Amino acid sequence: MAKGYVVARITVTDPIAYAEYSKASAEALKAHGGRALVKGGRMAQLEGDSRARNVVLEFESFEAAQNYYNSIEYQAAKAKRKGAAVADIVAIEGAD
Repeated sequence: MAKGYVVARITVTDPIAYAEYSKASAEALKAHGGRALVKGGRMAQLEGDSRARNVVLEFESFEAAQNYYNSIEYQAAKAKRKGAAVADIVAIEGAD
């Protein structure tokens, strides 16, 4: 079965509030068996538009990635991000 990924591109507008979101989302990630492959780090824009922060989370399946995002735990974390960041987030099914 192909793995699932959550990919987020983020512009942080309030670092203090975003830190609270980050802590809560990490707890939700752990609760849902996910693993962070990328959390920030160096980035080079090669083409198109970009955001300063990029995150890639890995899950056992595409469905598990969606379940994490839609979970009560993550939605509570997401509420802490309101006003602290602008984000584009997608779930992606990996290659077999």
